[in-house]
Amino acid sequence: MLQVRRETRRMIDVLIAGGGYVGLSLAVSLKKAAPHLDVMVVDAAPEGVWTKDERASAVAAAAERMLDVLGVWQAIAPEAEPILRMVITDSKTADPVRPVFLTFEGGGEDNGGDGRPFAHMVPNTALVGALRRACDELGVSIRQSTVVELFKSGDHSVAVTLAGGETIEARLLVACDGVRSRLREAAGIKAVEFDYGQSGIVTTVEHERPHGGTAEEHFLPAGPFATLPLKNNRSSLVWTESTYDAERLVKEDDFIFEEELERRFGHKLGRLKVVGGRRAFPLGLTLARDFVAPRFALAGDAAHGIHPISGQGLNLGFKDVAALAETIVEADRLGLDIGSLAVLERYQTWRRFDTFRMGVTTDVLNRLFSNDIMPVRVVRDLGLGLVDRLPSLKKFFIRQAAGTPGRTDPRLLAGEPI
Repeated sequence: MLQVRRETRRMIDVLIAGGGYVGLSLAVSLKKAAPHLDVMVVDAAPEGVWTKDERASAVAAAAERMLDVLGVWQAIAPEAEPILRMVITDSKTADPVRPVFLTFEGGGEDNGGDGRPFAHMVPNTALVGALRRACDELGVSIRQSTVVELFKSGDHSVAVTLAGGETIEARLLVACDGVRSRLREAAGIKAVEFDYGQSGIVTTVEHERPHGGTAEEHFLPAGPFATLPLKNNRSSLVWTESTYDAERLVKEDDFIFEEELERRFGHKLGRLKVVGGRRAFPLGLTLARDFVAPRFALAGDAAHGIHPISGQGLNLGFKDVAALAETIVEADRLGLDIGSLAVLERYQTWRRFDTFRMGVTTDVLNRLFSNDIMPVRVVRDLGLGLVDRLPSLKKFFIRQAAGTPGRTDPRLLAGEPI
């Protein structure tokens, strides 16, 4: 908190900084469960920029249940492609044959007992668009602006100044402003940060033959190469390379880029064609040391940024939303101060260990599989084969991928309203 000011200004209940899927779904969750709460979202992105996002994300079964309860999944479903099968291979780029070491089937009792696939691939435009429409219907105010100053305004509120000079005072400020969160820094919360020296190339390809709802993750020496099914014979790619090679590849002409892509993708789905833009995103590990401070909470990438090797980054954000929304709503129903540290500690206890565990897991997996050391390859391939042959162990990993909730998990993830 930067400084104390004494001014008269508008008071709201919850101010959310960040208009991505985390900020918007938190706003919808709060207004669905507690319509009397005054909730505002401040989004720094230019107006309408979300409509140009060509990326897609894997939404796990638990997150789908949550979106269903929030009333937005029905609008998303027509553009969502179910992941019915997951295949994992380990090889070199030049290997003519890539043996399959591990497969997961994507439906059944292991995902929560309701027959859902363990995940769907959803275009980001469909996800954000449905959440923004829900915000409009529920009366959530969305401001296109940037928070330029954060300061303490008293014992019962926190205030921010927006780029246009407007000051907003809130009982609780939630930072959903991304992995390089400026608000996290302004609130004095430190983070553990590590740069992997890798970047993830994200693009969309069209292929001749249908993918059959199969997602594949090829562990190559430079890092994982994931192909994820989309509608209409298309796949979304998350292609990990060293940062130098990734930046070089996205600048190459279409012919060279598609040649390099084909070497990794293979020919099983026929001829490939890149149909989306291509961008490279730096990869690293970021874990906030604290998730909360008085009148302040972190959620989504502002609290944690992990390697995409597990495909769980988006779903960690939805878990934050489910836990924080339940914490706020139940405190409000009991007449407690929703921004007090005593209330927010419940959210931190709920989420910090799970986030730390996932961050460490993805870090270990990336180090284990992003190399070509022969003894390490032998050990990891034996491990993958062992998992494939042990039904109980495979069931555990399927439940993890689906985000199957336990007895102590937030109700939204089990498909129950708060």
